[in-house]
Amino acid sequence: MARWSFGIIVFPGSNCDHDAYHVAKHVLGQDTCFVWHRETSLDGLDVVILPGGFSYGDYLRTGAIARFAPVVQEALPRFIARGGLVLGICNGFQILLEAGLLPGAMLPNKGLKFICDYVYIRPTRYDSPFTCAIPAGKPLKIPIAHYEGNYFASSSTLKKLQANHQILFQYCSPEGVITRSANPNGSRLAIAGLCDSSGRVLGMMPHPERASEPILGSADGRWIFESMIQYLEHARDATPQPHASVATASS
Repeated sequence: MARWSFGIIVFPGSNCDHDAYHVAKHVLGQDTCFVWHRETSLDGLDVVILPGGFSYGDYLRTGAIARFAPVVQEALPRFIARGGLVLGICNGFQILLEAGLLPGAMLPNKGLKFICDYVYIRPTRYDSPFTCAIPAGKPLKIPIAHYEGNYFASSSTLKKLQANHQILFQYCSPEGVITRSANPNGSRLAIAGLCDSSGRVLGMMPHPERASEPILGSADGRWIFESMIQYLEHARDATPQPHASVATASS
């Protein structure tokens, strides 16, 4: 298996950066590095992860200050434009929303309480860079830990997300059924994760890095990371290779 380069963005207040690093480096065996929030280049990376936490203390709004960090404002759009994969987890999802890299916004949970618990989510499609390795029909048991995870978007935006197949994960029951009781925070359409129009930028509130080893109570989150690696390998294999030049012998 090829080794890919993962970059974990570190903001002041990040607290899941080492979790994401551990999964990429030690569980998956990929080349992994930390990237400070003041960096202006993401060259050489294949995957960028915006981890969970409380970037800049969550002052003003979650992600509202982090969106102005050089790595988000300058480097990330260029990285996306050249085809890189981006995974924003929890606070990372909130940052992507604030930066306008994903549509919509986050509101406080419907119960106005911080929720830290396991939930189930189901993929809506299996042909994306983040779901292509997940066994079809399998709900994923993954924890959440947030106060502002209630995804909101206008009805017109939701229709566009549905039409473009950008809703990748929805909260569901252990059997994979979408119900009101299975939606922990009140997110519209039970949205747990969505991607941009390219399909290469995913924001999700559940923490797959906290469910990537059996000792943690679930290893279902590993399927999301395995999907990214599978996508990169297939993309590499599908890239046309230049024909080798044939040298002719001179007499």
